[in-house]
Amino acid sequence: MPNTKEIRSQIASISNTQKITSAMEKVAASKMKKTQDRMERGRPYRNRMLEVIGHLANGQPEYKPTYMVEREPKNIAIIVITSDKGLCGGLNANLLREVTRFAKQESEQGKDISFSLIGTKARAFFRSYGGNVMSATEKLGDDPSIEQLVGSMKLLLDSFGEGNLDRVYLASNRFENTMTQSPEIKQLLPLQKLEQPEEAVLWDYIYEPDDSRGLLDGLMERYIESLVYQAVVENIACEQAAKMVAMKSATDNAGELIDELQLVYNNARQAAITQEISEIVAGAEAL
Repeated sequence: MPNTKEIRSQIASISNTQKITSAMEKVAASKMKKTQDRMERGRPYRNRMLEVIGHLANGQPEYKPTYMVEREPKNIAIIVITSDKGLCGGLNANLLREVTRFAKQESEQGKDISFSLIGTKARAFFRSYGGNVMSATEKLGDDPSIEQLVGSMKLLLDSFGEGNLDRVYLASNRFENTMTQSPEIKQLLPLQKLEQPEEAVLWDYIYEPDDSRGLLDGLMERYIESLVYQAVVENIACEQAAKMVAMKSATDNAGELIDELQLVYNNARQAAITQEISEIVAGAEAL
């Protein structure tokens, strides 16, 4: 049995770690709330832009927008969004496992797979996993801007517009609630067919200069970028929620370990006192 000094040292060390994990839990909770607010602020912009795009597309039904062209999917790209940092449980591992499963499934059907990576963990994983990496963006921080994503998104949009890519998927974590975050892979390009407006009479805008098709494609680019940005922000919320849960679990486990060590310490101290009393009694009897 270790002596009481060693046990006290272990208790002090674990107690210090518990303070750190508890502080990290509180920081993650605060960041998660801010990121959720950012998610909510971005939705009206995305919804309004989709409404405008719908009016533009329905005003000229004979034109097939560049980013809605359906082709046989021979060359596909997967945008993989992970966190930049760890300590968030199995969040990144679960997503990357789903991505590799999906990529293997598509590859077995004869499709060429490319990857566009967002996040340090994705880049580190694909450095060992391999594969054709078209672009990599990392170190976005806790408050990313859409400008940080424009470069990699332009490469994908240009490749799709030129016919070098037939389909683009977006892989990220979906924020369901504080305790649950689920990996999700959904089609980004080509965009799904826009719903017809409910009005009986369709209307269109007045354009100056008259370049409605160029305007429609340009708005669709901004809309696609906003979808990726929203996915990045939502993934950050997932990261902070997973980190909060992981740090709470670590804090609770540290508390349980301290209680167990405290019990061992009390037993060791009681045994030492009992031994000292026995020695005193034995010495007195010898006299």
